[in-house]
Amino acid sequence: MALLEAFSGDGRALELKDLAARTGLYKSTILRLAATLTDAGMLQRDIEGRFRLGPKLAQLGLSYQRGLGMTERIRSALRRLVAETGESASFYVRSGDSRLCLMRENSTQSVRHHLEEGSILPLEIGAAGRLLLAFGGAPGKAMQRIREQRIAESVGERDPLVAAVAAPVCDVSGACIGALAVSGLVARMTPSRRRTYARLTATLAAELSRPG
Repeated sequence: MALLEAFSGDGRALELKDLAARTGLYKSTILRLAATLTDAGMLQRDIEGRFRLGPKLAQLGLSYQRGLGMTERIRSALRRLVAETGESASFYVRSGDSRLCLMRENSTQSVRHHLEEGSILPLEIGAAGRLLLAFGGAPGKAMQRIREQRIAESVGERDPLVAAVAAPVCDVSGACIGALAVSGLVARMTPSRRRTYARLTATLAAELSRPG
């Protein structure tokens, strides 16, 4: 798992020395593990000896999305958020101590908050991250307030130019499976617009939480 997680971020091809530096594993151990992962289609090795993620992981990622049972509904909600707010919209899930941008629709505006699907971001900062923390049972008054209001908001936390709002998407049992979020430039996302976007995001998240 450490070997696969070493590719988190841009997913670029890595040399053996890079993997050793990122994982702390001996090169002999990496080569042994990489051989097994390559046989399983989870890693590939190019003619220059560099390693990259394999196609099996893409297949598993699609299976994970299908397992949510609402992939197209989430996509539709993201497109609606972009159309009605003019800003970018995302669906995040928790991944250990981080959050993963599972689905994304970037704003069509030339100046926007741009992010790629598959990006890994912190949990502790940003509206979506703190919302996932709160609904994961994190203690404290701030976390309790997010659970009660079912909305989280951030202004300039991860990036001083970006503001965001997020709401929980839950399964039929009521457990939070992800965070629906809108993010954009602070200059455009004024307090009044954030309130409007928060209501819209919460409404769409609630609709997604109901069986389709």
